[in-house]
Amino acid sequence: MRTDAERLGARPSVETFRFVLALCGVGAGAAAFAIAFRAAMAFLIARLYGSQDLLSAFRGLSPAQRLLFPIAGGVLAGLFATLARRFGSGAGVGDVMEAVVIGHRRISLRGTLTKALGAFCAIAGGGSVGREGPIIQMGGSLGGTLGRLLDVRDERMRTLVAAGTAAGFAAAYNTPFAAILFVMEVVTGVVALDALLPTVVVTVFATMLTRLAIGSGPIYGQRVFAVESSAELLGYLVLGLLAGVLAHLFLELLSRGERLAEKTRLPAWARAGAGGALVGLIALGLPEVVGNGYETVNVILAGGIPLAVLGFIFLGKAVATTASVSSGAPGGVFTPTLLLGACLGSAFGHAVVALNPQAGPPEAYALVGMAAFCGATTHAPLMAAVLVFELSGDYAIVLPLLLATGVSTLVSRHLREDSIYEAELRRRGYAWEVTLTGRHLTAVPEAEAPRPASAS
Repeated sequence: MRTDAERLGARPSVETFRFVLALCGVGAGAAAFAIAFRAAMAFLIARLYGSQDLLSAFRGLSPAQRLLFPIAGGVLAGLFATLARRFGSGAGVGDVMEAVVIGHRRISLRGTLTKALGAFCAIAGGGSVGREGPIIQMGGSLGGTLGRLLDVRDERMRTLVAAGTAAGFAAAYNTPFAAILFVMEVVTGVVALDALLPTVVVTVFATMLTRLAIGSGPIYGQRVFAVESSAELLGYLVLGLLAGVLAHLFLELLSRGERLAEKTRLPAWARAGAGGALVGLIALGLPEVVGNGYETVNVILAGGIPLAVLGFIFLGKAVATTASVSSGAPGGVFTPTLLLGACLGSAFGHAVVALNPQAGPPEAYALVGMAAFCGATTHAPLMAAVLVFELSGDYAIVLPLLLATGVSTLVSRHLREDSIYEAELRRRGYAWEVTLTGRHLTAVPEAEAPRPASAS
């Protein structure tokens, strides 16, 4: 393996060609993995449950099956998670942030694949985790792997990981703009053209390939909700305040769940099985909490869940997600937070309409709630607003989206210093602040800190 100095001495055209080749491979690989993950999940649900989606499947299960399937999925997920740690796979998006910003971590491709299998089992069994975690990490892992294989220099290696992360995000959600903003707001923390331009290109490539396979429409369907008057913006501002407070409480619940799980002496597979058991118990009365929440969000946006049930789904999903994540089951929390936001927004919308029948429908508030809750947990308001806009295709709701996500993120940052992803790195010993010049480390693990020279 050559040093950076030797690489810089090579002809620029050759090094650039290798870099461009790696970018193409990252875009194609991220899209292919996302397509394969979705197709395999749909095939398994159809064969295992005889249904087209997980929510319909669990509604048709017996009480014993609703309990046993999440336990089985959790046990398998825990076994795969244990194996993934032996390969050097860590905590998902936190790994990507460490690799891009700090440059200390290599994301194991073998570990990422193993972890993805664990997430696959957890979701198929009804675990309350999202598929975006393994897909995003796979994109970053492909970037690092191809960068090493093609011997690109370290700076471009980190760009490849960032671009791969965006490609995975875009392939998972069919939202190219939000994918780019995810990397800029969450991963790098600053807009750097050296990272932005390759990220844009790879994101377009991955999105194009994904749309060829699964279609180009918004994954939650085209929605058209008009804002009837500017006075409604006050309601969306209040929704942003509520989302910021409740997102903080949800993050606190996750933290407490993880601390409680760490105190147990059970092996990983048993902890994950116990988490699955809790999900199964909740699913006995609320099957809407299983899986990543995609199907339930669609039902909410169609106005198919009454106000009296929305609060129970919110509480049940928060506890179920905490049980799955804190027990060690691989997977993301991004999509589950969208369901939490949809429940909050729809319930708030019902209250607003009861007070003012001329206000927009509750489904419009559900969309805004999704963005506000997501922005509050990730501390990425632009990404969250653009994500929901791309997911819904509703331009008229842009101003409420921006207002609510901005307010919710301000409240969340005031109540909690770290986002859900930054908390992962703080547990490893890293801490940083974000300024106009980028991220600056304020703390590093003792093993990484420079040691003073010993006296001679």
